[in-house]
Amino acid sequence: MKSYTLRVTCESTRGIVAAISGFLAQNDCNITDSAQFDDAETKRFFMRVSFRSEGSATLDQLRKDIEPVADAFDMDIEITDDSVKKKVLIMVSRFGHCLNDLLYRWQIGALPIDIVGVISNHHEYQKVVVNHDIPFHMIRVTAENKAEAEAQQMAIIKDTGAELVVLARYMQVLSDQMSQAMSGRIINIHHSFLPSFKGANPYKQAFERGVKLIGATSHYVTADLDEGPIIEQDTVRVTHAQSPGDYVSLGRDVEAQVLARAVHAHIHGRVFQNGSKTVVFPASPGSYVSERMG
Repeated sequence: MKSYTLRVTCESTRGIVAAISGFLAQNDCNITDSAQFDDAETKRFFMRVSFRSEGSATLDQLRKDIEPVADAFDMDIEITDDSVKKKVLIMVSRFGHCLNDLLYRWQIGALPIDIVGVISNHHEYQKVVVNHDIPFHMIRVTAENKAEAEAQQMAIIKDTGAELVVLARYMQVLSDQMSQAMSGRIINIHHSFLPSFKGANPYKQAFERGVKLIGATSHYVTADLDEGPIIEQDTVRVTHAQSPGDYVSLGRDVEAQVLARAVHAHIHGRVFQNGSKTVVFPASPGSYVSERMG
């Protein structure tokens, strides 16, 4: 039996859930997990359904046959095969904790993705990447060559078929053009609990304000720096006795975890953009299982 994920976004109205569940039942599909959210402010409805096909219907048939339902409710609808891994491109600079964490989770199957390449503006992690049999692309970025460098990056994204770009502490600001071209397909990790302490040195800002919680935020990249829809956040406690360096060290672990959780949510179709915010549904049973446990 094949497992699929169905995603629905449309204007809120009566009968949506009945129409979706009825369609699946008529096509010999068994729902294994379902989540929905009706936003009273935006009047938008969001739904994610995991299901198994217990009949002969193929993915193409399901996509075609659901079109009348989608048309009736003016839905944006998507059905994907859970066995097909998303192609992911990672970008990194000189801080490797998020990259190494993603590589480990990918290696043990905790992140079921197909890493099609790593782009960096430095050489530090070339050996690490190549040792994982992943293509490494070193593209220097300066004020003078930024447009040319981004053109090379976009060419790699196109050539590899990357469906998602993950900025694993890639310390270059993307242009408006690239952000718009890849809207909803670039995830960033910011070493701060946004919207507080933006900019280049948020841990120092946090230290100077005497905060008792520091954190990290993962969000979609938009043309507005650090203002994209937030996917995942977390914090760790600090005390008055700790130094700015302690903040950085403690923050590294939070950054890696938050970014991995955001990527996990995206690749499983759990994240829906809702204006400047997101709807993030809980993980389906079994989606955290790794190929290598323990």
